[in-house]
Amino acid sequence: MSSGSGPGSDPHLLSLLRAIRLRQNAPDAAAAGASDAAAALSEIAAKKKEKEDPEPEKPRPAGAGLLWGDPGGSTGRARMRAIPPVGGVNPSGPATPVPHIPPLAGARPIGPPGTEFPSAQNYPSIPRRFPGRTLPGAGSGPGRDGMDPADDAALRDTQRLLSTSLTFAGGPDEVAGRLWHALQQAQPALLDSLPGAPDGQRAQLARAITWLIHTMDDPPALVTGCSAVGAALAECGIQWNQLHLVGAALAESMRTGMAPGAWRQDFDHAWRWTWQHTYEWIVHGGTLTAYQPTVWDTEVVEHDLRRDDLAVVRLRPFLPMPYRPGQYARFEVPGVPGIWRPYSLAGAPHRDDVIELHVRAKTETGVSGTLVHRTRPGDRIRVTRAEGEMALPAEPGRGILMIAGDTGVAPMKAMLAELAATADTRQAVLFWGVRDLTELYDIEALTALAAECPRATVIPIVAEGDPGPYPSGLVTDAVAAYGEWSRHEIYLAGPPLMIAGTSAALQQLGVPPTRIHHDPPE
Repeated sequence: MSSGSGPGSDPHLLSLLRAIRLRQNAPDAAAAGASDAAAALSEIAAKKKEKEDPEPEKPRPAGAGLLWGDPGGSTGRARMRAIPPVGGVNPSGPATPVPHIPPLAGARPIGPPGTEFPSAQNYPSIPRRFPGRTLPGAGSGPGRDGMDPADDAALRDTQRLLSTSLTFAGGPDEVAGRLWHALQQAQPALLDSLPGAPDGQRAQLARAITWLIHTMDDPPALVTGCSAVGAALAECGIQWNQLHLVGAALAESMRTGMAPGAWRQDFDHAWRWTWQHTYEWIVHGGTLTAYQPTVWDTEVVEHDLRRDDLAVVRLRPFLPMPYRPGQYARFEVPGVPGIWRPYSLAGAPHRDDVIELHVRAKTETGVSGTLVHRTRPGDRIRVTRAEGEMALPAEPGRGILMIAGDTGVAPMKAMLAELAATADTRQAVLFWGVRDLTELYDIEALTALAAECPRATVIPIVAEGDPGPYPSGLVTDAVAAYGEWSRHEIYLAGPPLMIAGTSAALQQLGVPPTRIHHDPPE
């Protein structure tokens, strides 16, 4: 089966080109549309010439017709025809900003019984509109933006084929499981670059497949979503040539889940065509990270009010978000748009894709007050890429001393979780200085994490009142009395005055300044 063959390829290609061209709101839309149309017509002419004077097909391995590309070299792309880049951007060269595209109405039910989309109720975290870059405008319904009904029909036809084949293959969870195992065998570095444990990665793949099918008939949302995926993957350090195999692996994951003889040529063509365009838009989104900041949309999955003025908030990004234990990121809440506040990430990227914030409300309003008092599960919060130089030392034999005050224990919790997840045998000691016993809001979780580590200890220091079972006094005095730290890497987090005083005390104890690490105060 030759790539791009079949009478249905031209209508599909032209429909999407027209859809994107007609829905662009940019001064150069006409020029871009003319360029895309000319390229598409050139391809039609080339196909016509091939039919009149076909070239002999080279021998191929058995079963290669079920994949999207040559089994060797550049798998998934070698046998694909060149498709004009969206908006005139070449993914391998300089990029220009993508024009804003207005969103359209939700997906319409299509197809006979038995070919419905996977229920969105099974994947509640997947919005119909891809989270991320909000698009202005509001067009809905066919024909409002000049969309040809035939184009809508062609896209719905492709959408129906994708949905039907997914149903025949066992549904998104089964297909995502087979896809994950195929990538683990063929491209393990790709999965290693993504945060989260295998179960979480498989769940993200299932959500992505479901979203792709639901959004297939909405080119603006599809392009925007794929661009956001590309930006997230670029932040994870993914190289675009690592994605070449994904299309072939996805098609094979579909085929192997079906009964013998159920995999059809139109299924193969629909998935191959879809991935070809999806790949281009993902790469395009990745190139934009050099020109604009990457922002993740997250959903609040848990809000735990530990004190009247303090909450632990857990968020799940819709797309992979890389960070090192010890780093922080900036957050924006819906009630205070345009204001970004930094918070340390107390998650465990080796374990799952959930990030945890420890927030003390400084005021009733503002970002901190909103996170503590007016945030609930299901709310959306935006976050920038992770920052900060605090990270576990690369030298395997060097001990780790962590000193935290108040909610500064959050980055230390992330580093403890990393030590536990990797079974790190280095000695690690965490001193947590608080004013009184009531401020040990996370001591149970910290103690449990330390128990999972081969050599970790958590020592709370209570400054005032009854210390209970813990030492009392100043945390600096406790650190000095505990041992000698000149050969340890030391990490500080907490109020600015506490960091400055602790750093000075450590240097008086003979600790070199180069061994003391903390983020700059803001």
